[in-house]
Amino acid sequence: MRHTFDMTPFTRSGIGFERLLHQLDAISQPEPDDNYPPYNIEKTGDDRYRVALAVAGFAENELSITAEGNVLTVSGKRTETDKSDGMLYRGIATRSFIRRFSLAEHVAVKDAQLSNGLLTIDLERQVPEAMKPRRIPIGGGTASLSDSRKAA
Repeated sequence: MRHTFDMTPFTRSGIGFERLLHQLDAISQPEPDDNYPPYNIEKTGDDRYRVALAVAGFAENELSITAEGNVLTVSGKRTETDKSDGMLYRGIATRSFIRRFSLAEHVAVKDAQLSNGLLTIDLERQVPEAMKPRRIPIGGGTASLSDSRKAA
């Protein structure tokens, strides 16, 4: 059971955190019980991730992957098949689905592969050079000391 959390105090005093507060609010909302298709998320490197969805029975042309803003959307829509093909039992789900994943800033989709009923999507965090940590040299330590002695 999830409890909702009121974000109002934070929205009144926080500036520029709207996206983060919106995501926290969305996470706190109860999720529908639909967990189809099952998926895994794994970290494959320092800045690399992989999402794997079990999409048995779907062909490449029946799947769609869209990255818009900071949301990765994977959807599948089966084309109609002949129901009278002699199928005695259908245990492999073939219903349409939409699965959304929130991506952190600077995370981009690098590749997607469909193999043996498993759709894998490779992601990579690409931090711009301007945002990477950089070492700042400390200047003027000995020069300013000698300059201050000359002035005295």
